Amino acid sequence: MKVSPIIRQSIWIAWLLIVPIGIWITYEVHPPSSEISVWEVLPFLILMSVVAAMPMVVNNTPIFLIQWVSLAVFLTYGIFVEMILMQISVLILLMRLRVQKSDAYRFPLNSLMFFIVSLLSGLMFYTLGGSHGDHLTKDPYNLFLGTVYGISNYGVNTIFLVLLQAFVLKLKGPYFGKDFIWETVTTLITFPIGFVLYELYREMGLMSLLFVGIPFASLSIILSLYYSSDKVNQFLQSAAEIGHELAERLKADEVLDLFVQKLIEMLPVDYAYILDVVDGKELKLIHKIEFGEVLEPVANPLRKGEGISGLVWAEKKPVLFNSKNEWKQINSGYVPHSAESILSVPIVRNNQVVGVLVLAANKKRAFEKSQLMIVDILCSHFAIAVENARHHEKTKENSERCALTGLYNYRYFENLLTSEFEKLQFGQRDLLSLILLDIDHFKSVNDTYGHQSGNEILIELAQRLNERIGDIGTVARYGGEEFVILLPDMMKGDAFKLAEQIRLLIANKPFTLLQSMDEEGKQLLVNITASIGVATAPHDADDSLALIRHADRALYVGAKRSGRNRVAEYVK
Repeated sequence: MKVSPIIRQSIWIAWLLIVPIGIWITYEVHPPSSEISVWEVLPFLILMSVVAAMPMVVNNTPIFLIQWVSLAVFLTYGIFVEMILMQISVLILLMRLRVQKSDAYRFPLNSLMFFIVSLLSGLMFYTLGGSHGDHLTKDPYNLFLGTVYGISNYGVNTIFLVLLQAFVLKLKGPYFGKDFIWETVTTLITFPIGFVLYELYREMGLMSLLFVGIPFASLSIILSLYYSSDKVNQFLQSAAEIGHELAERLKADEVLDLFVQKLIEMLPVDYAYILDVVDGKELKLIHKIEFGEVLEPVANPLRKGEGISGLVWAEKKPVLFNSKNEWKQINSGYVPHSAESILSVPIVRNNQVVGVLVLAANKKRAFEKSQLMIVDILCSHFAIAVENARHHEKTKENSERCALTGLYNYRYFENLLTSEFEKLQFGQRDLLSLILLDIDHFKSVNDTYGHQSGNEILIELAQRLNERIGDIGTVARYGGEEFVILLPDMMKGDAFKLAEQIRLLIANKPFTLLQSMDEEGKQLLVNITASIGVATAPHDADDSLALIRHADRALYVGAKRSGRNRVAEYVK
């Protein structure tokens, strides 16, 4: 979480003004007993250090079960000793979490927070008449004051965290999520243990730390392992759900976009790259996201073994680097030099690497080994989903395209025309013009030069029509030697002019027969013409079939019967 430089400076200044002076005042007002020795307090410090070194991290918030030890220390030695040991424990916790230099403000911030928590809860205890060293079982009021101390300790800590999230880190609610529930439950569990430790220490001395500390340290480990396994189970469940979502996508681009989006939502990713293996020779960058922004994947290809992604391709194994020191000797490839953590996984299909995923973050130790396993599973889902989507796209394209010319076929055109007419009826289109074209005397061309030559003419005509129409409409082979062009939002006059241009494009330029030669051994050129009919909805037709029928009538009545090689428009 980014914190502005002004806030960071304010935190350091607040710590300098409050914590050192506050600890000195606490010592002057509530000094520890002169009978206390360092060796007597040292076992408690060791126990608190061990507990601080085993935090659970819930939603990126560290939870360490230390309240029970601090309660026993406070009831035994008073506020000053508890305050000092808690400050040392917080330092150990942050060192265990390996806070980066950019987040160094967390040291004074947490120190300040736990100082205030110790101070306010201790003052509450003393204000109500509490004192340390008394038996809790002999006087129920002492047990009550110890409970008040524990509740105020937890309450002040919770309030401080909420204020920190709202005003310093600028996080939006809710503030009482899973981490709050975990901390509340563990606090309820651990505070009674603090009372037990306090009473046992009065009776048994340092042996009590072994009887209570070792079992509780074991409990901390068990809870930490439980949370880790629970988090892995959640990742596995998310991976299964993402796998189902990927399988539902029928376009390869949609599969790719969804895959990267889900990874960014699941993991702390600053940079994401997907590379495709091209002809088994090189890696080509096909998807690039940096700080949530999709960028143009323009980059030089990488060879096998080149860069981190090339290394993953060559070894067919995922890699996880926690800091730049682990990979700085390797050419990073596309990964920026500002990155620290890198997670890269091969995308494997049929035991062959078909691509490589690279995730990176500017933060050290951003990724965990369990996440590497989850991403590896997701890459398997991704590879299957992409292949299925590409197969579906190919099958769909084959069913919609004319095998000879590559144009859309009658089935696709009919569905498109129906869809466009619905838009016309609902006001999403103003006009819908249609051009129907038929080659003149095409049978004689086939009879003279052969059907293969006729096919060559159809292929070249399809290319000419595609080049001329471009994105302004859709060209389809209507059947045999007939072609149709659908032109959304084009006026009838403009459609007529376009049809005339197409007529001239056909009539004025001979067609080349690649497999036929003239008497001089040159490729044969054939001149052909076409008759064209034009109709426009809604003026000429109320439905899609009527639009085709009326364009066909203009073609045969207005063009063919009038001598061919001409354009005619439908007239009611």
